[in-house]
Amino acid sequence: MLPHPRKLLSQAGVRPKKRYGQNFLVDAATAQRIARLSLAGAPPASRIIEIGAGTGALTLALLDEAADVTALEIDPSLVNLLRSREDLSRARILQADALTFDYRAWSDERVWRVAGNLPYNIATALIVRLAEMECGPDHMTVMVQKDVADRLVAVPGTRAYGSLSVAVQYAMHVERAFTLAPRSFYPPPKVHSTVVLLRRRASPAVHPRDLQLFWKVVRGVFAYRRKTIANSLSLALDLDRAIVSRALTISNLSPELRGERLDLADLARLADALAEG
Repeated sequence: MLPHPRKLLSQAGVRPKKRYGQNFLVDAATAQRIARLSLAGAPPASRIIEIGAGTGALTLALLDEAADVTALEIDPSLVNLLRSREDLSRARILQADALTFDYRAWSDERVWRVAGNLPYNIATALIVRLAEMECGPDHMTVMVQKDVADRLVAVPGTRAYGSLSVAVQYAMHVERAFTLAPRSFYPPPKVHSTVVLLRRRASPAVHPRDLQLFWKVVRGVFAYRRKTIANSLSLALDLDRAIVSRALTISNLSPELRGERLDLADLARLADALAEG
């Protein structure tokens, strides 16, 4: 039976810390479901790094699924709590900041996966870092704030679609798994949370000629969301509007479109047109 986080924290004399975005999963069945999604299709004893181990609900579920678990936790009081639990003794518990952790050195360029209930204040930056990382994880099962999940899975033409959608979908296939109400956590957050699956593509979704320019274009078309792509790109990239208009014509894109209408292929085509001058 999964110990309730409130009981574990009380026994350790620890209180949840808002600065770390600590909301701990309370349901063993949900932890098991996340663990199984994390390891679906993986060989036995697969290497997985858990981000934000908290009070160990998911850590235990991953161990029960026979994973080789390294758990990161930034809060030293929770690291002590986790290390004191005999049922988690097979996991490597590391005190570390997930945003600065050296994943490449840890992974030694071998295949690895990520699971975790990501702190809301670092979730987007961390997911982008892991998606863009050379020799990064081939699979991520992460719990994030529902509105972040909406942006991760968003398609062109929707309000949630933006530079985050493009940055992650460039490298990963993204799928929403399920959503949890605040009561699934202690203390309960003010928002719903969603578990998202991210699977690394065999190769990037598009292959622009100049990758650095492509990302400038991505940032540029979404920099001024209420403006047309012609105006937004001209302002964001400090380009003459005539140059932008010519690139849009070459790309068969209307200058009156807004950034949220462009898919990855459109953005790559536009970047290639701008690269031609």
